[in-house]
Amino acid sequence: MQKKRFRDAIFTVTEEHRCPIYNIGDELKVENICAVVPEAKSVCMVLVETLIDITIKKSSFTKFGAKNTAFDCGGCQGKITFQYKQEKGFATVQMKLLSEVENRRRKQHLDKFFGVLREFPLFESLDDDALLDLADLLEHKKYSKDKVVLKQGDPGTHLFVLLSGSVAVVADDGERLATMSQGEIFGEMSLLSGEPVSCSIHSLTETEAALLSVKNFKFVLKKHPVLQLFLLKMLVDRAQAMALRSGNITSGMSGELSEIGMVELFQLINSSQKTGVIELLLSDAKGGVLFREGEIIYASYKKLRNKEALFALLAKKDGHFTYTKGIPAAAEATPVMGGFMGLIMEAVQFIDEQEHGDQE
Repeated sequence: MQKKRFRDAIFTVTEEHRCPIYNIGDELKVENICAVVPEAKSVCMVLVETLIDITIKKSSFTKFGAKNTAFDCGGCQGKITFQYKQEKGFATVQMKLLSEVENRRRKQHLDKFFGVLREFPLFESLDDDALLDLADLLEHKKYSKDKVVLKQGDPGTHLFVLLSGSVAVVADDGERLATMSQGEIFGEMSLLSGEPVSCSIHSLTETEAALLSVKNFKFVLKKHPVLQLFLLKMLVDRAQAMALRSGNITSGMSGELSEIGMVELFQLINSSQKTGVIELLLSDAKGGVLFREGEIIYASYKKLRNKEALFALLAKKDGHFTYTKGIPAAAEATPVMGGFMGLIMEAVQFIDEQEHGDQE
């Protein structure tokens, strides 16, 4: 009996629905009995099995010549749809030329990003291979002078790295709160908290930025934990500046979570190294978080305690909070739950996984 001939092929992702790894436009290849995914991306075994199943079956392969024939990955946390692009080894001269042009363009793209990013403190801890992987995930965008780069209230979709030029952080009343220039980043707060953009960003000069999508942002943080340490310092510095502008957080301070996100509130207390209690009045129950010198030592919500309670509370977007100075004497010796930034990152990942699970 004659064995089935394994065919080499290239596919392009055309649709994406909550897929944690792949984006529209990514190329998926099958060559030499192996499935090849884009560089810097994780390998999804569900997708690999689907690609091999499609290419090894003659019945599937005969469809490739048909226009707009679509396949899907079968789904796990999310789902992608992809279409046949070309059969490897049977490309026309025109297709080969286009491929060579695309390869040259991609190399120029990587070389440019690599050289610029290598100079930035944010990426000092990454080795060259890791930085090349990151550069491959970035998009490049230019903004002319006096343009809105980010608008207050919009959902956070990207992390921005300033490659050149400068931008202003603008409050809702038009007041300029800060100025940022080459090497600085913005947009990370809404990606971490899930909250809308809190302040608008306007270009002060002609500006270039490298953009990292929220999906790739979470992937990079998970793959390169050293970047979390840099983000911790940066977020603490920004929260400290915010605390100084607001006159610092004081006992009896209260407000609505719709005006200041839970993550931002907790960072304010952490950066100020406060010892006190945040009491939360939510729509379904009360909650509380104890801080000692800015570190979280206890959390409660319904029947949940500590980490479980903290993660549940950080997912809340509406409710009333009150801060009170000092903690009960019995809590003075309670150990901290963990490093503050580590807890926040772990909570963000947990909430993201829960939301994906609920949507399936």
